[in-house]
Amino acid sequence: MRSIFSQAKWLGVMLFGWAAVALTAAEKAGWKVGAASVDITPEYPVRLSGYGSRTGPHEGIQMRLHAKALALTWDASPAAIMLTVDNCGVPATMRAEVLRRLKEAGQAIEDARFSLHSSHTHCAPALPGLLPFLFGEELPEDEQAAINRYGEELTGKLVNVVKEALHKQEPARVEWSTGKVLFAMNRRFKTETGYSNSPNPYGPVDHALPVLKVTDASGKLRALFTSYACHCTTLSINKTHPDWAGCAQKELELRFPGVVAMTAIGCGADQNPYPRRDLAHVERHGVDLAKEVVRLINEPMKAVHGPLSCANQEVMLPFDTPHDRATWEQSSLDKNKATARHARHFLDCLDRGEAIPAALAYTVQVWSFSDDLLTINLPGEVVVDYGLRFKKEYDRARTWVNSYTNDVPCYIPSQRVWEEGGYEAAGAMVYYGRPNRFASGVEEIIAQAVKELVPAGFVHTAGEKIPDTPAPVPASK
Repeated sequence: MRSIFSQAKWLGVMLFGWAAVALTAAEKAGWKVGAASVDITPEYPVRLSGYGSRTGPHEGIQMRLHAKALALTWDASPAAIMLTVDNCGVPATMRAEVLRRLKEAGQAIEDARFSLHSSHTHCAPALPGLLPFLFGEELPEDEQAAINRYGEELTGKLVNVVKEALHKQEPARVEWSTGKVLFAMNRRFKTETGYSNSPNPYGPVDHALPVLKVTDASGKLRALFTSYACHCTTLSINKTHPDWAGCAQKELELRFPGVVAMTAIGCGADQNPYPRRDLAHVERHGVDLAKEVVRLINEPMKAVHGPLSCANQEVMLPFDTPHDRATWEQSSLDKNKATARHARHFLDCLDRGEAIPAALAYTVQVWSFSDDLLTINLPGEVVVDYGLRFKKEYDRARTWVNSYTNDVPCYIPSQRVWEEGGYEAAGAMVYYGRPNRFASGVEEIIAQAVKELVPAGFVHTAGEKIPDTPAPVPASK
């Protein structure tokens, strides 16, 4: 028979062993993260998107373009991908093809766990299917062929950069925080005849700068993911340039060699960077954003844990009352080439007996990182009201809203902007090839879809005081 001492010693060893097993299991429940970058700059002449005034291919490379991927896996859950692309807008068709090729290669990613963020720079190549009436006329065959070629090459590079990020996954720590930069300004200025694209210092803005930070097991910085609600329209040159988003990434990667820096766009469809139209301005905006990121990552940040829950929901956004043939015929004579071409397109549809679309399919995406962070991803050029609304309805301290995500089908006006009218509410639909502006009420349709996807832990309960907007943080000097 063992002595009491020996039995106690044996029991202690067993308890230690069980504790060790439990500790090992806990250690295994964590993040594995990988990041990768690929150059997507065209090496041949191709028409740039963003501005309809362009009449020929780009005239050179002012700054190179990139696509970057962040692969995140929590414990044994499926991987999730965050992909940023320096382009005016990657259409849903290209995103679907990337997912198809990944599946074909044995690296399938669930649709809801794949977020593709376009930077909306106006100095990147046009892509097939996006802004089809931007230039007001059919492009020459050689130019369209160059666009198609670039689209195919970009698709392959997006597939490869995702594969690389998945392959590079290693144990990591994920944290986040929010700062503030001030160069975005509302661009909807009221005039006697409507709303013009001019700076409005009194219009609504969202200057928040959320930052996601990834460090490896040794504490070394590996990746940064940021988002800011502002158009990438500092420049209008006919050369490739990723605008302020790319300048911010370049600055961060110079400061932290080996780091993959990524930038998405928040609800900034009615926000422009100011000042603008000069290389010095775009570089300053990028540096200002990078400085704020550096400030944040050198202070305590909030840990982000899993599991990561991802969900999509498709809704239909109805268009306003359809135009009759007489209206289309009148528009086909418009002096604006894009308006006239747009009208002729829909006249041709009527002549062929084709139904003109009555609504736009629109997919809302919501990710929740345990109860630490909620991200809402919205397609299209979404105006600032949406970001402000969702951060008020959900926990502002844990909510991050992106737009230009997974598709850029057109502008998405809030009810306020829809009622005011103007370019974001109606005029831009011509360039995107939509038959009309939206009907009243699309904001509530989108908000209801978001509400159905957001976990209960992020929703304010009845009677709970909704926190006010945080006090402004001084801009970086």
